[in-house]
Amino acid sequence: MEKPFYRGLKIGVLGGGQLGRMLLQKSYSYNLEMAFIDPDTHAPCREISNWFYRGDLNDFKLVYDFGKKCDVVTIEIENVNVAALEKLEQEGIKVFPQPHAIKIVQDKGLQKLFYKENAFPSSEFFMIESKKELPLFMDLFPLVQKLRKGGYDGKGVQILRDITDLDKAFDGPCILEKLVDIKQEISVIACRGQNGDVKAFPPVEMEFNPEANLVEFLFSPANISKEIEVAAMELAKNIITKIDMVGILAVEMFLTNDNTLLVNEIAPRPHNSGHQTIEGNVTSQYDQLLRCLIAMPLGNTDITIPSVMVNLLGEKDCMGAVKYQGIKEAMAIEGVNVHIYGKAETKSFRKMGHVTVVDRDIDKAKEKAKIIKDTLKVIS
Repeated sequence: MEKPFYRGLKIGVLGGGQLGRMLLQKSYSYNLEMAFIDPDTHAPCREISNWFYRGDLNDFKLVYDFGKKCDVVTIEIENVNVAALEKLEQEGIKVFPQPHAIKIVQDKGLQKLFYKENAFPSSEFFMIESKKELPLFMDLFPLVQKLRKGGYDGKGVQILRDITDLDKAFDGPCILEKLVDIKQEISVIACRGQNGDVKAFPPVEMEFNPEANLVEFLFSPANISKEIEVAAMELAKNIITKIDMVGILAVEMFLTNDNTLLVNEIAPRPHNSGHQTIEGNVTSQYDQLLRCLIAMPLGNTDITIPSVMVNLLGEKDCMGAVKYQGIKEAMAIEGVNVHIYGKAETKSFRKMGHVTVVDRDIDKAKEKAKIIKDTLKVIS
């Protein structure tokens, strides 16, 4: 009797948050077996996955032992034990993205050196070991200070405008970037299969919450020229090829006022700037990652309908058991698709879900998204 499609192929995911949850939801289409490991007892994947293990993603033995139970290992967060992944790779376990790529992305300093060494356009930068060195750069202020390791979801990044900001500066290994005159922030998700085939999703435009430094709205397609669109997609494809990784790579870019593209940061996993692909593109970013992991042909990345994604963030100063206020009113709006991540506790600006609004008219989709932002609140 023929074996059911892919039954028995076990994919292990380091991280059990909302990205893993959406990857798991798509995996059911391919009859795949998925296992997750996460330090949070109440992680979004815990209750709905085949296997869930609680543990520290930086524990060598834990990550190694977990990986040995799997056929393929991937990530939904970069802060993992790379040495364990390297050993798994050496012993024949498929690890995508590969450990060498994760190592570069974990350190923003190594990222910037990678761009420089490969002539990928990025803002001018300097590396420092502690805040004691900052007075040496006073003539260059304002500067963007980024912790080289450990930053996520807007944390570990801040603007130092003048001498009065020195007290709030991060103290540790950092990069300092010249402040860029930004017209728009866009993102392109590139994908590369095990056979070397490369594709890219069309660029999306991001609008940030100024207080939380998190994406608040995402617009697909981005409001850019065809020339910029093609250039951004080519840049993302060149980066994933040069870094020599299998999987999906989100490439966040700045578009300056003189229409120059600069690479900001990269993420070798599903990304917040690709959530809208579930409803708005032929193939979603989660489908595409699974195709990479099981050596299937890459899917069509075309936009099928304009869309706007709204991040559902915990309201400021709300902490405790989560409540979704206005969800019934939001779901009554045509074209609204609600995704709740299953987190039991909310806190200020925590990502608790997202809504994708689709409409043939992008301006109408934007109007609906603003109504969602004002109507659907995450409180406690």
